[in-house]
Amino acid sequence: MMSYDDDLKKRLRRMEGQVRGVLNMMEEEKHCKDVVAQISAIRSAADKAIAYIVAKNLEQCIREEKEAGGDTSKIVAEAVQLLIKSS
Repeated sequence: MMSYDDDLKKRLRRMEGQVRGVLNMMEEEKHCKDVVAQISAIRSAADKAIAYIVAKNLEQCIREEKEAGGDTSKIVAEAVQLLIKSS
């Protein structure tokens, strides 16, 4: 089980604020170029959060698998699949 650190939670709270900001922009009928730019920034932040979670989880799983004497290649393949699915 992975624990989620405060940095990751801060990132998600920042994204939450960005989403609220985009909704306000839409309510104020801001230019679509500006709205799309903000949504793109949110997507980028989400991609970074996903990569961070996968990397941290991979590190932990590999360590546990090595301690158990198992094969880590399956864990790496699963991590790659998670990243591919999130793209």
